[in-house]
Amino acid sequence: MRTGTIHRVTGETDVRVALNLDGTGRCQASTGVPFLDHMLHQISSHGLIDLDIQANGDTHIDDHHTNEDVGISIGQALAQALGDRRGIHRFGHFVAPLDEALVQVALDCSGRPHLSYGLVIPAQRIGRYDTELVKEFFVAVVNNSGLTLHIRQLDGVNSHHIVEACFKAFARALRLATEIDPRRAGAVPSSKGVLEQAGAG
Repeated sequence: MRTGTIHRVTGETDVRVALNLDGTGRCQASTGVPFLDHMLHQISSHGLIDLDIQANGDTHIDDHHTNEDVGISIGQALAQALGDRRGIHRFGHFVAPLDEALVQVALDCSGRPHLSYGLVIPAQRIGRYDTELVKEFFVAVVNNSGLTLHIRQLDGVNSHHIVEACFKAFARALRLATEIDPRRAGAVPSSKGVLEQAGAG
């Protein structure tokens, strides 16, 4: 089983993440940020990734630190679960509709972190969740997992729909990219024979 377990403690947060790439979509998420929990359930359900995420943070100030540190921890757990990325498809792409919203995600488990972010979210907040934190979450995931991630909003006017379509598209693209390719026969999916390791110097 391809799993990752991270316990991150700072002066602002205490985050535990357990991740199983070969799961069935079981999710337990308790971050103290309700909308973030809802989005983590989308990643788990549509990516068929088992997630157990428990976080305590300074949400009495705002949700920024918890949102970021959960993203960091998920990215680190994903990198741990992928290891040398041997045998995976590597690339994933999905376009997710949610009512009027349509969001495209393309990603590469390249080991080279890069985010190209194209969401235009009309509302400043969804519930109490600051929509600026969507980008911050993906920055944290990308930088700590070594993903190359492109997010494009093709349509949408409802902020909740736009963000949820994004997380669903991310989940499905990640599932496609990280699933084992039987034709690879366990080889690293690179013409160089090696992929950069997230977090490597």
